[in-house]
Amino acid sequence: MTRSIIVTGGFGVLGHTVAEVFAAAGDKVARIDFAASPREPIAGTLDIGGVDLTDAGATAAALDKVAAAHGGIDVLVNIAGGFTWETLAEGSLESWAKMQAMNLTSNVTVTKLALPFLIKADEARVINIGAGAAIKAGMGMGAYTASKAGVHRLTEALAEELAGQGVTVNAVLPSIIDTPTNRADMPDADFSGWVTPAAIADVIAFLASPAARAITGALIPVTRGG
Repeated sequence: MTRSIIVTGGFGVLGHTVAEVFAAAGDKVARIDFAASPREPIAGTLDIGGVDLTDAGATAAALDKVAAAHGGIDVLVNIAGGFTWETLAEGSLESWAKMQAMNLTSNVTVTKLALPFLIKADEARVINIGAGAAIKAGMGMGAYTASKAGVHRLTEALAEELAGQGVTVNAVLPSIIDTPTNRADMPDADFSGWVTPAAIADVIAFLASPAARAITGALIPVTRGG
């Protein structure tokens, strides 16, 4: 069965990898991103750039465009977000608001507006990106992990809200993701223990599959290199 898949943050490293996996499986994939255009194309994907997912009007317009082009929405993968490291004493209050907007409000907005489409679908899925670091925050991780802890609670609450309506809601909680940006930010780290985008994409693809139909409200750690 060909499904309609949305990947938010789909122009980034992880989003691109996830979109590629679904496209390779024959699904109809739409990538929605704040960036104006993707750095790398994926054949056959519908790319919608310049979308602020905290803006309800812009988000609704993007979802309507996807639903019209692909015949609805079956799977929503919420990857859009951001990261900051700063201590409370030396950081800014603005960073806390920024992390909440980028990681939590964006997720809430697009998910709420996608619900009418998802509920109409057959075995729909919502898959969020949480954070392993949000289980126990380290120094400098307060603003980021507070927003990701919000994603965890959203996942659990929405899973219970949608119980019996044919929509599962789960989150994957990666450790450090092996991306060029993270390598540049932590050049002396041991990259071998970091989790690859491909490994995370495999878990997301499983959660979107019929085999995961009995899993909902789960926060799934993804921590091995892969």
